[in-house]
Amino acid sequence: MAVELGIIEGFYGKPWTWREREETIAFLAPHGYRFYLYAPKGDAYLRRRWAEPHPAEAASRLAALASRCRELGVRFGVGLSPYEIYLGFDAAARAALARKLAFLDAIGVDDLALLFDDMRGDTPDLAERQLEVVAWVAARTAASRLIVCPSYYSDDPVLDRVFGRRPEGYVERLGEGLAPGIEIFWTGEEVISREWSAGHLRRVTAQLRRKPFLWDNYPVNDGSRLSQYLHLRGFTGRPASMAEHIAAHGINPALQPTLTRIPALTLVDSYRLGPEYQYGEAFRRAAMAVLGPELGERVCEDLLTLQDIGLDRLGEKATMLRERYGGVDHPGAREIVAWLDGEYRITDEVVQTQ
Repeated sequence: MAVELGIIEGFYGKPWTWREREETIAFLAPHGYRFYLYAPKGDAYLRRRWAEPHPAEAASRLAALASRCRELGVRFGVGLSPYEIYLGFDAAARAALARKLAFLDAIGVDDLALLFDDMRGDTPDLAERQLEVVAWVAARTAASRLIVCPSYYSDDPVLDRVFGRRPEGYVERLGEGLAPGIEIFWTGEEVISREWSAGHLRRVTAQLRRKPFLWDNYPVNDGSRLSQYLHLRGFTGRPASMAEHIAAHGINPALQPTLTRIPALTLVDSYRLGPEYQYGEAFRRAAMAVLGPELGERVCEDLLTLQDIGLDRLGEKATMLRERYGGVDHPGAREIVAWLDGEYRITDEVVQTQ
């Protein structure tokens, strides 16, 4: 496969369990997923409380996950969001950041992502302030790959509405100032892009002065609206030909770790088969591979209901679905039932506080 694929656990809401992470990584690794980035919004010690040390148990679990990734031949990474550090990069902030970097080095991080997203960005010298932080980190981290997520990581105007108007020429200044070996995340023309075109990727490459490292927000289903749906369908709008225009392709998975493996497998097919790829057929094959023939067939039959209607509009169909999946002894079926019971609902409050 010509492109490096990976998982970016970067969603809001309840993070996966450690076991779910290991099982998902182990399942996808043989199919070509070569990196995993730990960046759940629910880990406060990587976000709003980033300056505080991780609790001992969490630190031990992270180290164990890093070790497991090495056993599987998968790059292990962590996404650090030093909340608005660029607004006050003083001695105290540097000391706290040095401690966090030392911790990440100790657990064995191959990839370090500095995430400046989901923060106010309407500062005229935003790029210059962030470049200072990145250069400082680059000189001190033992990670062999450094990736930066800009505050404005898409053309989508929703970012300007939520986080303030982006400074003029921000992306270009960031691309110009970053060392050539540092990667830059990009989600496309929208935060949740329906497709990528060669024209868009060429234009972004010129702006960033490097090929973008895709942060693909499918099949993620966090947020108050998206958590109403299960994202199961095969990938579309990602032609295999885009491989030559990107540095790597990471997908932000769904809240449901077992079910997320279904679309994840279809992306492998999309790159492998190129123009012969058929997203419906790829979905069916993946459903059978992940869930087994009987449960996979059942999910294929219910695809429209599970992905298109939404929890609040299911009505009597919810009872029918509980009956169809409630007695099935499979983690995928249990995730469907938990979704029906509202266990994966994400509120606006969760998004605003994580």
